Amino acid sequence: MTEEAILQGCLKNEAAAQRELYNRYSPKMLAVCYRFAHKREDAEDMLQEGFIKVFSQIHTFQNKGAFEGWIRKIIVHTCINNLKKNKRFNESLDIVHASGIQVREESVPSIVQAKQIVECIRILPIGYRTVLNLYAIEGY
Repeated sequence: MTEEAILQGCLKNEAAAQRELYNRYSPKMLAVCYRFAHKREDAEDMLQEGFIKVFSQIHTFQNKGAFEGWIRKIIVHTCINNLKKNKRFNESLDIVHASGIQVREESVPSIVQAKQIVECIRILPIGYRTVLNLYAIEGY
């Protein structure tokens, strides 16, 4: 099914088109959510809430830019709103806290691998992690 066919089907609330959209974009968007969440369950909740917004707001997509980028923007905003709603930004954001994070010297050469970089990012306090995600990864 083409992206245009999926979009048209979703505009008509067709379950098959919605399922196809979800199946096509949910793995990438789950990865986005996982960067903002502490646990996989939190990321899955953010993903579900984000796709509900995608389906309810799909009529606002104006074919300006990539459809995937439009979905990603909704997912990122959903993640941020979820963190705000749950007051997760209230955790300590002192630079003193960041300096206390321990990284073993023997692991530094191996940090080049993407999975390990993600794990290093995940040990940051939620505020630092969110700013890093928004600036360095999402381009905000």
